[in-house]
Amino acid sequence: MHSTDAIIEARRQAEVCNACRYCEGYCAVFPALERRRAFTNSDIAYLANLCHNCKGCYYACQYAPPHAFAVNFPKVLAEVRHETYAAYAWPRAFAGVFERNGVIVSLAAAIIVTVVLVGVGWLQDPDVIFGIHTQPGAFYAVIPWSVMGGLSAVVFLYSMLALVMGFVNFWRDTGGRASELADITPLAQTASDVLSLRHLGGGGHGCNDRDESFSTLRRWLHHATFYGFMICFASTGTAWFYDTFLNWMAPYPITSLPVVLGCVGGIGLIIGTAGLFWLKLVSDQEPTSRRLLGADVALLMLLGTISFSGFLLLGLRATPAMGTLLALHVGLVLAFFVVIPYSKFVHGVYRAAALLRNRLELRNSTAPQRVLPAKPADKGETAEIFSASAK
Repeated sequence: MHSTDAIIEARRQAEVCNACRYCEGYCAVFPALERRRAFTNSDIAYLANLCHNCKGCYYACQYAPPHAFAVNFPKVLAEVRHETYAAYAWPRAFAGVFERNGVIVSLAAAIIVTVVLVGVGWLQDPDVIFGIHTQPGAFYAVIPWSVMGGLSAVVFLYSMLALVMGFVNFWRDTGGRASELADITPLAQTASDVLSLRHLGGGGHGCNDRDESFSTLRRWLHHATFYGFMICFASTGTAWFYDTFLNWMAPYPITSLPVVLGCVGGIGLIIGTAGLFWLKLVSDQEPTSRRLLGADVALLMLLGTISFSGFLLLGLRATPAMGTLLALHVGLVLAFFVVIPYSKFVHGVYRAAALLRNRLELRNSTAPQRVLPAKPADKGETAEIFSASAK
């Protein structure tokens, strides 16, 4: 990564934190920080993506604003984290999408949905679009399988390629080697970290979701969103298997596995996205970067809208509204997969990469990791070294 104002400021604050070390037991960031005596741009990018934004260090810090050191580590790491999305984007020509990301993602989604709706209206007879279709393959009477499946496959494969290339760019820049990606033990540990969101647990007592009080709410809302998305993906995969290998065509009965999975996943997504959106609005804004709110909200709204449109389609699929709702839902899903490599969704990829780098470092490190300290460091003991760090 190139130097930016955010990286320079993050480096200054990291040096202050490295001198203090009060927060070294709070999360994975501070032990990783203390394994370094100097911080390259790539180190800062790695630490920023290792941060889960639980904000506990901000409320514990005796050098947070209005102190002269003005340490607000969660905020500056959030700004660096956002810059890494553009720095590692693939193709590089699309890096600019992360500027005003919320507006661009919302606009792209609106355009794609409009194109799908207009395309269906242009290609199909109104009697087909507004007809009642209940037979197997009813959805394909409105949007042919070749069109729906072909577009979905192309968009999905492109998005996965872009995400993989972003991971590769991050891995190389932070000093990773290809051989490390075949190391089973740290991979398994990283998978456990990702699936359990252990770094949003605050060691069991929770993180500072809204203010200085501890809570596990944000962790559970992330679980609802993440697992809701994965269950919906499993629903789509099951439907594809039914159609391709068993010749069972949608729409499926309410009690069928694709529909049950879709309902469970959709409920999780609606609860998770709505809850996270609410937290964005009511949480303390001091340890956050308000200019990044648009990107967060755009992704949450898109995921929530997809889930809501899916339920509408399920409930009204035997009515004249089915054709329009199908086009709307398909358009939203296509829009999601088009924009995910250039939206806040990529934070999951880079955070997983940072967690893997952390696991590899821990395995290779002989330094013991200390537990959460019981009381703040004495200001008199650290004032002299902080004076040097602040210069």
